[in-house]
Amino acid sequence: MTGAISIVWLCLCHSITVQALTMKTFDWHRMALDKVPVEFLAEVALRSLYTFVLVFIFLKITGRRGVRQMSLFEVLIILTLGSAAGDVAFYDDVPMLPVLAVFITLALLYRLIMWLMGHSEKLEDLLEGKPIIVVENGELAWEKLQAENMTEFEFFMELRISGVEQLGQVRLAILETNGQISLYYYEDEDVKAGLSILPSRFTDRFITIPHDDEYACVRCSAILTLRAGDKQLCPRCANAEWSKVSRAKRVT
Repeated sequence: MTGAISIVWLCLCHSITVQALTMKTFDWHRMALDKVPVEFLAEVALRSLYTFVLVFIFLKITGRRGVRQMSLFEVLIILTLGSAAGDVAFYDDVPMLPVLAVFITLALLYRLIMWLMGHSEKLEDLLEGKPIIVVENGELAWEKLQAENMTEFEFFMELRISGVEQLGQVRLAILETNGQISLYYYEDEDVKAGLSILPSRFTDRFITIPHDDEYACVRCSAILTLRAGDKQLCPRCANAEWSKVSRAKRVT
């Protein structure tokens, strides 16, 4: 068995050695076009456009969270160019001229789309998206958050990083087109009662209400006045869990 493996290994090494010896290094025709005709460059341009559209659709579907600090369009260009550049750098059978055609096609496409976006607000909204208000007057715009493929737990984590303890501290929160969140706060004297967004181990949650008080839905932040013993589904999101509202001020 060991002898058979040794024979296979020697044959493989011999094959690789023969291939390496027969391949001419710095063969400019192989490096530029390999075995493809010059007409293939036009097909490369079409393939680049096709890839561009596919990546754009994917990024649109997956939402903004993965494109922090860059616009969706910039991420699209980087991903498409990165794939082309990586192939030509690592694989000897990938000719260079088709990759150059990819870069030229995407560069021209980028300049064209940037020009069109400067003249069409609708196209800019399609490619870059619009800023979305996700908290207004201390209340979470839950439906908009869901439409952006972002859970309330992810969003609350982002707010906690910015020092927010409860939603009543936030006058306005805007999800920007690059995935970041812009926050505008109430002054301390204007802070409202709101949903505490601290982790669950720091906030009591109830399905059966223990005392008469104001309670906030732990999912969508809707506030209701509930009585002891109530088992209430949230009229906004049908969630069954509630927590007492928080009136904590911001600590700056």
